[in-house]
Amino acid sequence: MELLNEMALFVEVVKAMSFRRAAEAIGVPNSTLSRRISVLEKAIGLRLLHRTTRKIELTEAGQLYYERCRRIVEEARLAHEQLGEMLAQPSGVLRASLPVDFANIFLAPLIAEFASRYPGITFDFDLTPRRVDLVSEPFDVAIRMGEPQNSNLIARQLAKLPVYLYASPRYLEISGEPSRPEELAQHECLGFPNAGLWILNRALETIEVSVGGRFVLNSVGMIRRLATLDMGIILLPEEVVAEDLACGRLCRVLPDWQGTPISVYALTETRLLPAKTQRFIEFLRERFEQGS
Repeated sequence: MELLNEMALFVEVVKAMSFRRAAEAIGVPNSTLSRRISVLEKAIGLRLLHRTTRKIELTEAGQLYYERCRRIVEEARLAHEQLGEMLAQPSGVLRASLPVDFANIFLAPLIAEFASRYPGITFDFDLTPRRVDLVSEPFDVAIRMGEPQNSNLIARQLAKLPVYLYASPRYLEISGEPSRPEELAQHECLGFPNAGLWILNRALETIEVSVGGRFVLNSVGMIRRLATLDMGIILLPEEVVAEDLACGRLCRVLPDWQGTPISVYALTETRLLPAKTQRFIEFLRERFEQGS
């Protein structure tokens, strides 16, 4: 790799036919440039330039070497320019694993906006609750809710979603509205398996409440839908129920209290990401920050 740098310097010297002018053009001391060309000549084992006090001239070996080096340097410069264009307008297939309900409810409009911004990207999404293997499976990125379990992956936090209590106005009309967290134990609470204990926070105060109900589900979308159908109280991120709140299908319960925030992460197998993946992660983080 060091040899490639010396080749580029040699090309600049030949183009300028002067160590001084080449040094000024690339911003290095004249003495440094002369020394590095000498190192190149020693590495090759041939003299490339005839130096006099007034000018420099190419040797026969130098002329041949210059023609080869010039093409190599130009190809390298072109490669960098093309990569710069790719960063500005990335393209290719973005393969991502997304959580089913969160993708359907919240990510879909963000993905549509991202697709409009970058028309050169096509998408291959796998909506699944399972934790895909980013090493052996062909995914560029996985979006996951909750703290990452695999320490070998690179986890970039996109957001921390606030979690609140919600119910439909009709449910509260029929069952009454709780005024204290302890009263949740007397209500129908829709929850996930093994989530019979809700931890609620208010300022510096924390309380644990044992909850239960007729429904235990492993689907955020189904929990949300049943709540809009007057079946009980839910504890979910605000982003997941935003549409129902806006339409009046759900309303906040115990508004001074909130659950433990849920983190959203972008997981990748490496830190060296193609432009399409970098832009997708940056875009999601930007949109989450705007919504917070």
